[in-house]
Amino acid sequence: MSDTPPSDRTETASGPAETPDFDAMTRDIAEVPAVEVIVTVAVNLMSAAAVKLGLAPQEDGGDDHKDLDEARKLITALAGLLDASTTEISSFHAAPLRDGLKSLQLAFREASVVPDEPGRGPGEKYTGPVYG
Repeated sequence: MSDTPPSDRTETASGPAETPDFDAMTRDIAEVPAVEVIVTVAVNLMSAAAVKLGLAPQEDGGDDHKDLDEARKLITALAGLLDASTTEISSFHAAPLRDGLKSLQLAFREASVVPDEPGRGPGEKYTGPVYG
């Protein structure tokens, strides 16, 4: 039996685990440049939106995870992040993220039974109308 109280331990599928070292995690994140944090968050939003659009490979469930309402939220959040960070990240980082955003917006329109009018799709209040 462990001397560590249950509230100080976390359980995993393989059994008890130690509490995360938040001091070490804080030191690690302090060393990461802001641009990397922004780009990482943007890539995570893009990946999640792609899954919610049903764009995951079929062997990974593809359409099983399709949820256009959730995809709309993720795409809008991505567009807002990119709009807000435009002056903070270089075009080297921003250009491919904007291209990915546009691809997601077009995929959303294509996946919708009743597509939004240009300018009313997810994130288009930040990007302007998206045309294919």
